[in-house]
Amino acid sequence: MGLFDQWAGFGVTFMTMFRPTFTQGYPEGWGSKRAKEKVTAPRFHGRHQLNRWPDGLEKCVGCELCAWACPADAIYVEGSQNTEEDRYSPGERYGSTYQINYLRCIFCGMCIEACPTRALTMTNDFKLADYSRAKLIFTKEELLAPLLPGMEQPPHPRRLGDDEEEYFLGLPATGQADLRTWTTQKEATS
Repeated sequence: MGLFDQWAGFGVTFMTMFRPTFTQGYPEGWGSKRAKEKVTAPRFHGRHQLNRWPDGLEKCVGCELCAWACPADAIYVEGSQNTEEDRYSPGERYGSTYQINYLRCIFCGMCIEACPTRALTMTNDFKLADYSRAKLIFTKEELLAPLLPGMEQPPHPRRLGDDEEEYFLGLPATGQADLRTWTTQKEATS
């Protein structure tokens, strides 16, 4: 039995030795017709993105929880107070300075798990290589999601409601509420 296990392990190694790699021909070969760009998995941890509300205000409230959760100390956040004349997020605070150092980042996703407003997410963009160390420190302007049609560049007043409660209740519906009870879920699985 032990001899068979050794040969089975060698067989797996031998089969993967000659398989084309993900980076074969990168980046020159990717422009040709026969070479196609790699499609990543849906939950791939790539470049970070700071998201916006539907009216264009930033979701980041400058709480710095992402910086605290980062095991590599790659995130730097400074929070500032919003005013009615100078509003960047719907709450009291916003992230005035936001930086991610991709020389330190280990793409673990702890920062996105810590974010209470889902302001920080990770995209599927994996092309982050550069020749300059300074270009690998992404600032808030580089991380912010682009403005979609109907969004307005901050600072501006809230468009979905006058106060926090009206603003968040005024968001577009995201789906249907789960009205099932524990007993109906238990019965459905049995």
